[in-house]
Amino acid sequence: MPFQTQVLTQPAPAVAGDFATHNPVATFPAAEGALVAASGGCTVGAFGWVQPDGTTVANMPPTSTATAPDGFVHRNLTGQISSFGTEGSLVIPQGFPVTLFSAGDFWATTSTAATPGQAVFASLTTGAISTAAAGASVAGAVQTRFVVASSAAPGDLVKLSTWNSAQ
Repeated sequence: MPFQTQVLTQPAPAVAGDFATHNPVATFPAAEGALVAASGGCTVGAFGWVQPDGTTVANMPPTSTATAPDGFVHRNLTGQISSFGTEGSLVIPQGFPVTLFSAGDFWATTSTAATPGQAVFASLTTGAISTAAAGASVAGAVQTRFVVASSAAPGDLVKLSTWNSAQ
């Protein structure tokens, strides 16, 4: 998120990691304050996996196996600007609280063109979002329980949903 350099006639619909609707949401079952960002931090607007210690969350699975993510990292305003000269950050620093949502509707940035009804895939190295037909194989990614709920071009914001009837 760089410093504003232009003014558009329409505001951006959201920031990656925001709620996309008022539909019900569900969080990963954890005790209060139990989940915190792993070493190196945890990126908002991406998928996260609870690590073997049961308390830390990273944007990659704990092993090289292709397991589905435990949830989506919502934007709770816990990202901090920690480098001098940086204008913005969507990284939750190590040890700060993380809430993983296992169900709901969220905004995320897609690395591929997205069409409503497509499956959402999570990168096994960054938790970043890509889309493809349900059951497809996406190199370096695993299918999540989320589906695409709006159209988007690569690099744009897309709505993800667990409540979509196309699932």
